[in-house]
Amino acid sequence: MFCRYHYQLPPGKPNHTCGGADIWADILSSREIFCSAGSYCPSTIQEIPCSRGHYCRTGSTSQTGCFKLATCETQSANQNITAYGILFFAGLSFLLIIIYNCSDQVLATRERRQAKTREKAVQSVRETAQAREKWKSARDIAKKGAIGLQTQLSRTFSRTKSKRPVEQLKGFGQAKPGSDAALPPMPASSSSQQSSGKGKKKGKSNLTQMLDDIENNPEGHEGFNLEIGDKNIRKNAPRGKQLHTQSQMFRYAYGQIEREKAMQEQNKNLTFSGVISMANDTEIRKRPSIEVAFKDLTLTLTTKHKHLLRCVTGKLSPGRVSAVMGPSGAGKTTFLSALTGKATGCTMSGMVLVNGKMEPIQAYRKIIGFVPQDDIVHGNLTVEENLWFSARCRLSADLPKPEKVLVVERVIESLGLQAVRDSLVGTVEKRGISGGQRKRVNVGLEMVMEPSLLILDEPTSGLDSSSSLLLLRALRREALEGVNICMVVHQPSYTLFRMFDDLILLAKGGLTAYHGSAKKVEEYFAGLGITVPERVNPPDYFIDILEGIAKPKSGVNYKQLPVRWMLHNGYPVPMDMLQNTDGLGASSGENSAHGASEVGSETGSLAGDFWHDLKSNVETEKDNLKPNVLKSGDLSERRSPGVYQQYRYFLGRVGKQRLREARAQAVDYLILLLAGICLGTLAKVSDETFGVVGYTYTVIAVSLLCKIAALRSFSLDKLHYWRERSSGMSSLAYFLAKDTIDHFSTIVKPLVYLSMFYFFNNPRSTVLDNYIVLICLVYCVTGIAYALAIFFEPGPAQLWSVLLPVVLTLIATRTENDGVVSYISNLCYTKWALEAFVISNAKRYYGVWLITRCGSLMESGYDLGHWYRSLILLVLTGIVSRVAAFFILITVHRK
Repeated sequence: MFCRYHYQLPPGKPNHTCGGADIWADILSSREIFCSAGSYCPSTIQEIPCSRGHYCRTGSTSQTGCFKLATCETQSANQNITAYGILFFAGLSFLLIIIYNCSDQVLATRERRQAKTREKAVQSVRETAQAREKWKSARDIAKKGAIGLQTQLSRTFSRTKSKRPVEQLKGFGQAKPGSDAALPPMPASSSSQQSSGKGKKKGKSNLTQMLDDIENNPEGHEGFNLEIGDKNIRKNAPRGKQLHTQSQMFRYAYGQIEREKAMQEQNKNLTFSGVISMANDTEIRKRPSIEVAFKDLTLTLTTKHKHLLRCVTGKLSPGRVSAVMGPSGAGKTTFLSALTGKATGCTMSGMVLVNGKMEPIQAYRKIIGFVPQDDIVHGNLTVEENLWFSARCRLSADLPKPEKVLVVERVIESLGLQAVRDSLVGTVEKRGISGGQRKRVNVGLEMVMEPSLLILDEPTSGLDSSSSLLLLRALRREALEGVNICMVVHQPSYTLFRMFDDLILLAKGGLTAYHGSAKKVEEYFAGLGITVPERVNPPDYFIDILEGIAKPKSGVNYKQLPVRWMLHNGYPVPMDMLQNTDGLGASSGENSAHGASEVGSETGSLAGDFWHDLKSNVETEKDNLKPNVLKSGDLSERRSPGVYQQYRYFLGRVGKQRLREARAQAVDYLILLLAGICLGTLAKVSDETFGVVGYTYTVIAVSLLCKIAALRSFSLDKLHYWRERSSGMSSLAYFLAKDTIDHFSTIVKPLVYLSMFYFFNNPRSTVLDNYIVLICLVYCVTGIAYALAIFFEPGPAQLWSVLLPVVLTLIATRTENDGVVSYISNLCYTKWALEAFVISNAKRYYGVWLITRCGSLMESGYDLGHWYRSLILLVLTGIVSRVAAFFILITVHRK
């Protein structure tokens, strides 16, 4: 391609009398024939220096006025607009400070709205409770009135018979025991006469009078009428409901007095706790029950063919709290993972029945809560915010908001978290609540979704005795509502141990040593000749036996206990384990007990071992992908919030987290400002290269800094995401919420960088053109950073984020026409961004610069018409990288 431009006629001249050629020359090779910088040439024979307040670039035909705040001396080649950069930066900083300060106000307003929501929920429950009590009172009054009227009528019609003395009734005949005739009438005491006389003095209540009579005459056998009817009728001896034993009197009387006191307190001042307890006592929603039965459950490690669990048979029943105990390495956590379908990299055999049916337990995951061993809680949210988010996303979408609030409040109170409900949970860098409180929040995240099956992995580890007791009491209350609870515990105290309904003791190798009622475990081991010594905690002693530390006097070997249990229940015993019954084969028994029986112990060739390991790894990855790709049907009958509703919830949570991470955002902006100052000062725009050097550094710096910052969006929340996804939350809502919040940085960060770079570098292109290119570049590199953060661990992801922009920029700026390298460079996002920058600047070079511009663009492989194409490619790369990142998010599960 050859660029040819005809020379234009001099102003006011009919022809080329100035000696100029009809073809323009390149300005770089013939600079002496063009106007120099600091002067302008209105004609081909005139060169006038720029006056003060104006500037003239190379090849100018007229002088250009400087901005008001810019400084332009005589013969200035460019204007100094640094003052505008400082003002722009100050305005942007002021705007960010306002946004940050207003965010606190927004959060405070949101907290007040949530508090009002709680108050409305309490008011609703209070009104419901009061209406219920009024209805009960009206019903009781009507019932008592009807009884009184019936008694009065019966007395009226039988008055002649009732005039006979009471003594004659005793000699009339012996009444039938237990009938009304056998009950003695209530004596007319002085106190009762005063209370039933003229009514001037207010007598004692019926229950108080009854207690006084009992205390004054403890040996008396008189009965006490408990009916409240007409005062005139109470003088006589009614033969209605009467109590005729002191134990019944005391039990009923004290119960009635306590109930009356409680009702008076609730009517006077219904506290928030009282309202919640009253709501829970009266209106408990029916939860679907889940019974999990397992038979011959065996887990074999795929890579090494070792047994992690073996021949485990039993059942977890609704409304009961089951404890899984055993020594270290007994497979307790593996057992819970197998029940919930989370055991990957293993071959599972046996049956797991849900409610007596062969159904995948993942189909019930919306009503199954799994508390992991690690406290996976968002540290930059408060206790209430963590619990409230879990409740909104996992409770039924049909449940009214006031009832969701009551569920959260009930969990907060049952776990004893009222004092820290508004405190941040805390992270490693920032101190928050205590470790025991954090553990209880970890459990509360699953309790607020009202599960039917609750699995807990060592919830009491790290807790003191009082905190453990508080947690277990809360779990007991859940069990009273029909929840099936199974938990792994280490060395519980005797008080905690007595609170468990069932006990599962696992020996090393995942073998069952006992499974049944926790109250009968001592009786079972006593039948084997193993008695717990005095002043020794039974669960500790049993674990010591299974560990081989304690030697029972009966001579029973700890390796024989799983076999004894199988024989005791009539379960089939594997042949390799039968040797333990006679104490034979210590070495094979050791392998059997520890589940270390190898399949194919012969040493093979290196290639065979490599191929076997490769197949095992492929099968492991296949097992990891199955629960992520294959979605089982939902059998929980709970309609959770949809993707859009969850997106709103995630959006609010991520936005709140970003506002509380304002310091990290400020550091990112400060680094961008320093980069803009350094690159804008050092990499001055060269008219010969149209600013290629400065823009190259810009692409590298912006890509690197924005990628490092974008890595935090997903690298630090992987564990939280995996926990939330396993509970049924939407991955799409999670990803879109993160990306939506990061759009704020996509808009602001180019402004922060340009506020220093542009006004220090002062290119010919406009601020708007540079800003548009930077927005597309930041959007592109942010999507790439998402994919790196999700696929790699934090360390490798940061390394790739640093290497990619540098390597791709070097490839994009190569001038040699190598076929492979040229093809790769055309696919690099750095070349598209650099081309857009250079084109936006080169468009401002016209007139005498046409030849130079044409040659420079041809040498770099750029085209003036490719500006929009470059921007579109950058945006498409950002979209494709986000799609790839989301695909990795839902398919890859790396630990």
